[in-house]
Amino acid sequence: MSRWSWIVRRIIRQVWFRAALISLLSVALAVLAAVVTPHLPYDFGGDLGQEAVGTILQIMASSMLAVTTFSLTAMVSAYSSATQLATPRATQLLISDPTSQNALSTFLGAFVFSIVGIIGLQTSVYGTEGRIILFGATILVIIWVVATLLRWIAHITAFGRMSDVIDRVEDAAGEAMKAFADDPYLGGRPAVSIPDAAAPIRGEKTGYVTHIDVADLGAIAERSGLTIHISALPGTMLHPQRNLMCVEGHIDDKTRAAMIAAFTIERHRTFDQDPRLGLIALSEIASRALAPATNDPGTAVEVMNALLRVLLRLPPDEPGLMERAERPRVHLPRPTIEDMLTDAFRPILREGGNETEVTIRLTSTLAALHAALPAARAPIRALALHCKERARRLMDDPDDLAAFEEAHDRVWPA
Repeated sequence: MSRWSWIVRRIIRQVWFRAALISLLSVALAVLAAVVTPHLPYDFGGDLGQEAVGTILQIMASSMLAVTTFSLTAMVSAYSSATQLATPRATQLLISDPTSQNALSTFLGAFVFSIVGIIGLQTSVYGTEGRIILFGATILVIIWVVATLLRWIAHITAFGRMSDVIDRVEDAAGEAMKAFADDPYLGGRPAVSIPDAAAPIRGEKTGYVTHIDVADLGAIAERSGLTIHISALPGTMLHPQRNLMCVEGHIDDKTRAAMIAAFTIERHRTFDQDPRLGLIALSEIASRALAPATNDPGTAVEVMNALLRVLLRLPPDEPGLMERAERPRVHLPRPTIEDMLTDAFRPILREGGNETEVTIRLTSTLAALHAALPAARAPIRALALHCKERARRLMDDPDDLAAFEEAHDRVWPA
């Protein structure tokens, strides 16, 4: 995905974008009722009093302002709840929720429409036909608001709850994992040994790499006769002393600046090009649920089910070398299965290594991954063995340990 496509996609997800767009459409609808009136080829033949439309608009304006304030309060409460009960990494997913954004934008748009309509009526902008058109537009807006309100009521009952947060993080992690499985190298080529003569390139910003425009780097490499070796993948914490990339070939200051500009560096990680962040966020939810103050192994079990579905999106075999001629001369490393397993299960194993239900589900989850991902069987089996050893060290009750070992030996025969 190019840099500009990624920026546009992020802008569309912002709550202010939909609110501004629908508010502008509401203003246009209210103004349109006055603009088209002189151009109508016929007379409606009826008279609709100015007070009739004005009263409806005043009622809608006051009620929509209250509903907008309530909706915004409910959304902020959901963000706070997700941060405290699940993980702060899920907040960005709740903020970009389209249903809540549509509800808030609709209520705000109806309020703006009412205000503009009232101003037009008070300044006598609308004639008789204009008031009739405005009345019809008001009825359409009311129907739209009622339908949105019904959907919002159904949505808000689960918005920000634990199951909702888990589902959202799983969906984001699954999309990122599917994109990773389809192209682990982001449109570039696999990493190769970096020659000693390659020049390192570093940036001046400190933060996380959130996006790499590999296509842009490829165009620079083709234009300047370079070979680029990426060192910092999305999700990497970068600082001025850490390499962004190493380059084979001669580069000038302008080319160097253009190459650095292909990297987007921000304060927080995002899910788009970072398949590990979704695994980390899910694991954080389970880790918090297993904390002594919470003691909720059921949530940890749900998270492991979600992790299993996400990791099953990985291809069963290692990806090919992808050395097709059309790929740019940009080489990238890729996250290993060991990294992903560590991100997904190490916090769960640390917090729930003495919980019978958690360890049993963990060992069965690893067994399912072992059967589905032949290329990753060695690290998966090693993690399952570590789970068994840890359970033996931490479980005090002999019956709990016996139940775990029986379940482990059933899915992991010698």
